[in-house]
Amino acid sequence: MEEFHKVRRLPPYVFEQVNRLKASARSRGADIIDLGMGNPDLPTPKGIVDKLCEVVRDPRTHRYSSSRGIPGLRRAQANYYARRFGVKLNPDTQIVATLGSKEGFANMAQAITAPGDVILCPNPTYPIHAFGFIMSGGVIRSLQVEPDDGFIPALERGVRHSIPKPLALILNYPSNPTALVASLDFYKDVVAFAKKNDIIILSDLAYSEIYFDGNPPPSVLQVPGAIDVCVEFTSMSKTFSMPGWRMGFAVGNERLISALTRVKSYLDYGAFTPIQVAAAHALNGDGADIAEVRDIYHKRRDVMVDAFGRAGWTVPAPAASMFAWAPIPEPFRHLGSLEFSKLLIEHADVAVAPGVGFGEHGDDFVRLALVENEHRIRQAARNIKRFLSSSAKQPNNVVPLSAHR
Repeated sequence: MEEFHKVRRLPPYVFEQVNRLKASARSRGADIIDLGMGNPDLPTPKGIVDKLCEVVRDPRTHRYSSSRGIPGLRRAQANYYARRFGVKLNPDTQIVATLGSKEGFANMAQAITAPGDVILCPNPTYPIHAFGFIMSGGVIRSLQVEPDDGFIPALERGVRHSIPKPLALILNYPSNPTALVASLDFYKDVVAFAKKNDIIILSDLAYSEIYFDGNPPPSVLQVPGAIDVCVEFTSMSKTFSMPGWRMGFAVGNERLISALTRVKSYLDYGAFTPIQVAAAHALNGDGADIAEVRDIYHKRRDVMVDAFGRAGWTVPAPAASMFAWAPIPEPFRHLGSLEFSKLLIEHADVAVAPGVGFGEHGDDFVRLALVENEHRIRQAARNIKRFLSSSAKQPNNVVPLSAHR
């Protein structure tokens, strides 16, 4: 039977191949150290859990909630933006709660995209940035650039060679997967370009609080006038170790927020009310929980960079996010990221995310998530050291087992 139209537009999910191999290895008793999926292992802070438990005992909170977010939660997000970025937001018209930033992006795409609309999107990038729009009938024009002096010329080429003119530009800094960070000056240039060319900016700021070198990443909404063309998405998944709670936000331009809110009103009743209350409690906190999470990831980053380096694999130290974007060691680069990822599972008991899953321009890299403790990261480095040493002596023995199946 022929696949449905929207399903045909989606390529095979690269990460599923790694996940199947990982599950198979574990079923054979292998102790796989999983640095692949960006699934935080840290527990949600006790105060947030306690607030959830307190509220959930009230049966009045068990009814349908508000799709756009309860008022107290939207006020808490507005207060967070005012404290952290100096950005003033109207919680009634410029903020909507989402079921994580991923859902927010997908439904924004549904809200604003007409068939054939062109979207400018980084490559590599987090998959929903591109495929949310592809599923909505849009067309992706990839930008293989970093947040530097080459970005505006790339935008100019994208506009010049796109018919119709691009509808929107996706930004994601700190980036998943590359961990690159943008400056406020960069955002100023991009906002000026977007205004000149009547382009919407959709910014994913999910990793705003996971930074390591003393410089908090800025928000694009800090640029004067940016709110005229911008919506920004944030998430509590990493900041507060709340991935399973599915709580995020879209904030910014009133017209775009209204469109997203209207689409969401047809699709969901919002997160469970006790979750929303606990999320507001977290946002209104003193920042100690955020600092603790940041410190743990910082220590893990330093251990990974040091231990992997001594194992023979140079991993650039990310300035932010919970990921390292690591070039595949030269002897294996010709295999591509998917086959190299399979090798690591089969010969080193380590799972990573193949870079090609984030776009074809990521195929020389793999993404390493800081989601195992320091002991396990050191163990992964020891396993990789043995693998690299063995493969140097017997290169014919490192063909992925899956190639023979």
